Formats: sequence, C-alpha cells, structure tokens
Amino acid sequence: MERFLGLDVGDKYIGVALSDLLQITAQGLTTIKRESKVKDFKVIEDLINEYQIKKIVVGLPKNMNGTMGPQSEKVIKFAEKIKNKFKIDIIYIDERLTTVSAERVLIESDVRRENRKKVIDKIAASYILQTYLDRKEL
Repeated sequence: MERFLGLDVGDKYIGVALSDLLQITAQGLTTIKRESKVKDFKVIEDLINEYQIKKIVVGLPKNMNGTMGPQSEKVIKFAEKIKNKFKIDIIYIDERLTTVSAERVLIESDVRRENRKKVIDKIAASYILQTYLDRKEL
C-alpha cells in the first residue's frame, strides 16, 4: 500500500498530514514555515521521498458560495508546480471550514491561543486528507 500526503497551503505556512499505510487515517505530520519556493519544494520533495508518496491531497480554499478566489488560484499554481516537478498526482479537496473545525477542536481541548497557532495548519491538513480518505472508501 502507499501513503498519501495532505497539504493545507497558506501564504505563511503549509500544514502537512500523512495517511497510514492502509489509507484509513490521517495524522498531522508537520508545519512548513514558508521562506522561499526553493525551500518549500525541497521540504516537500524530502517528504515525498521519505514516505514514498504517490498522491498529494491539497485543500482548495473556495469562497463560501463555492467560487474560486485569488487564494484558490495561488494554491492551484503551487500544487501544479509540485505535480510537474515531482511527477506526482494531485487531488483537490474543498477545504471550506477545515481551519474553523481545527480551531474548534483545539479550543475544546483547552489549547492556549499561542499553542493553537503552532498546530492549526497541521490539523487542518489532516482534516483535508481525512476527508479524501473517507470519500475514497465509498
């Protein structure tokens, strides 16, 4: 079996999640602090190689009415570069409310605000990937 990577691509951070080998569950893996495209792609390449990833699930930040805005276009542009650079399949998942859901879980778990900032992107990435894994079973 193969693992999938889930990405929550933002302007400052990229949340990263990883599926288990059976492709049933997603776990938050890391948060990449964005510094340069070269560095971002190098970290992603290292993860692809380390976990032998064949597919990446990317959260697509649609507007609440379902349309695509400037942020969606940025994410697609970034994901298409990953696809072309590493010859890997990219799957887009509507990520509306994933960050809201992640924030709610952290608040309910009494995680302090400054600590929430450190893990929110990673948790949002795991929501994105888990959404795909759950749908894949159908």
